[in-house]
Amino acid sequence: MPVERTIVGPCTSWPEDSAFIREVLDRIGDKWTVLVISTLGDRALRYSDLMASIPGISQRMLTVTLKALERDGLVLRQAFAEMPPRVEYEVTDLGRSLQRAVMQLSRWAVEHHDQVATNRAVNDRTGIGRARGRTTAGTVH
Repeated sequence: MPVERTIVGPCTSWPEDSAFIREVLDRIGDKWTVLVISTLGDRALRYSDLMASIPGISQRMLTVTLKALERDGLVLRQAFAEMPPRVEYEVTDLGRSLQRAVMQLSRWAVEHHDQVATNRAVNDRTGIGRARGRTTAGTVH
């Protein structure tokens, strides 16, 4: 006898839009998107200032992220005809509406950092969810 499944979640509420929902969530759930949107805040920044403000991001990832955000209408790119050339990025009104949610996620991460770090350390020591005594990456749990 087949088991009856319970299907829930946002994709069931809007089944005709589920593929687009996943695509948008993939974009806005990306760590670099979150950091770029929150770093821009309510001011325009030059590419080099963004690069210096986001530790760990490569030039390639910053460029790819900015292009995707510009394509989605979340960030505006403005080039100035100066020598040397100057390019600035700023959040659009649509991007600002996302910024509020992104900042809440960032605050959550800051507020719960210690708890998550403790849980990770316990998991690394005890191997929660894994058979004890198994060797993983050279470490015995």
